[in-house]
Amino acid sequence: MPEPAELFDIAAARRIDAQASALLGDGGAALMEQAGQAAWQCLLRHWPQAQRICVLVGPGNNGGDGYVLARLARQAGRQVQVLRLPDAAPATPLAQRAVAGFTAAGGSVAAFDTSLPDADVLVDALYGLGLNRAPGAAAQGLIEAVNQAGIPVLALDVPSGVDADRGAVPGVAVRASVTVQFIVRHQGLYTGAALEHAGDRELAGLVLPDAAAAAVTASAQLWQPAQLRAALPPRRANTHKGESGHVLCVGGNTGSGGAVLLASEAVLRAGAGLVSVATQAAHVAPLLARLPEAMVHAVSDAQDLRALLPRAGVVAVGPGLGQDDWAHELWRLVRDSGKPLVVDADALNLLARDAQPLHDAILTPHPGEAARLLQTTTAQVQADRYAAAQALAERFHAMVVLKGAGTVIAAPQATPRVIAAGNPGMAVGGMGDLLTGIIAALRAQGLDAFTAASTGALLHGLAGDAAASQGQRGLLPTDLLVPLRRLVNPDR
Repeated sequence: MPEPAELFDIAAARRIDAQASALLGDGGAALMEQAGQAAWQCLLRHWPQAQRICVLVGPGNNGGDGYVLARLARQAGRQVQVLRLPDAAPATPLAQRAVAGFTAAGGSVAAFDTSLPDADVLVDALYGLGLNRAPGAAAQGLIEAVNQAGIPVLALDVPSGVDADRGAVPGVAVRASVTVQFIVRHQGLYTGAALEHAGDRELAGLVLPDAAAAAVTASAQLWQPAQLRAALPPRRANTHKGESGHVLCVGGNTGSGGAVLLASEAVLRAGAGLVSVATQAAHVAPLLARLPEAMVHAVSDAQDLRALLPRAGVVAVGPGLGQDDWAHELWRLVRDSGKPLVVDADALNLLARDAQPLHDAILTPHPGEAARLLQTTTAQVQADRYAAAQALAERFHAMVVLKGAGTVIAAPQATPRVIAAGNPGMAVGGMGDLLTGIIAALRAQGLDAFTAASTGALLHGLAGDAAASQGQRGLLPTDLLVPLRRLVNPDR
């Protein structure tokens, strides 16, 4: 299986840059030249006909990369205008060297006033990795002008205003068409609000000395379709349903039978051999009418549920469970059963009321549920999704699937994973129930908890992307079931 793409935090990126510069012995000049060259080639690939290029530069080395691109564009016969922030002349030796090279090639630099010139492409070289707060007033005005211009934008390393560690946008930020990252992929560009700003993300690896990345480790992994094949090998010819696992879905309180139905159908479509359902009596007949393959049981109390637990290999609890006495009673029994669990929806809310470690469990909160579990706010969760997911994993001794744009998978003392799939059309009720069933099915088929959580979230996102080919608005959870069946058979 191809190794997942590695993501890095700012500290690691800066360390690699510093080590490469020291090994090259030129203070980083060669790397800046390479970065400018790579950015110029990226611009040419995406906008080969562009003749008028406006480069927006800041005072640091990101601005220096922009000056190199501007010089190369001018030497290639393009019309180039460079605008800098007022009172923000080049402040680093490398940036000063780069602007000298640009002016020596006949270029000139002007300060941004209130409007942008006509251009075919804008290049954002304002801040790069260096900004982790809201931009100041002058930069805010320029960024707002960029976003209102309706002109394609190429961002260098990171769209200005985006926190490259956390994916947060504390103020305004450039909305790029393409972001070209230098040397490493930045973890913040793959989750949260950053996804609305990064556009298409590309990596320019640059040519580095072999020892430049010594003792530097990735801070996250990017899970993509290539990761499916190893997790989902073909089945043996002489197999039977028992080998594919038995999942018990617990939920479907009065009026919420659809949630446990969605989870149960997803269990089977994701490849489990058997699914049992513990739900309210009123939902038994409708659920069997929709899903005759399920073994559906009316459960009035914990005693009824206790009889179903021994046969189950994995328990998925929470879809439509509610938070009344019936829900509390079933939750406590499942929680203490010793079975591998997938915990979602109201089961997470019940866990938040009586927090305790859950060994061999997978929690699947959305940001609001994560906030309740951490006793914080949704905004604070979204401000650093990696940290929130890891905090949940450590607090509950469990695997965590923090749902949302750029789903993050965390485990105690493990490198987190972020899912490179999914789309806004999946923001509809019932999608989480489907995810619960998929993950439970994979766990029942023998995947360890971290792999089941990661693979399940990837399958869910990819199925959503396939189903959204006809449009995102109006996408339903059941639309994912047909592509899901194809995706769980990657060798087909």
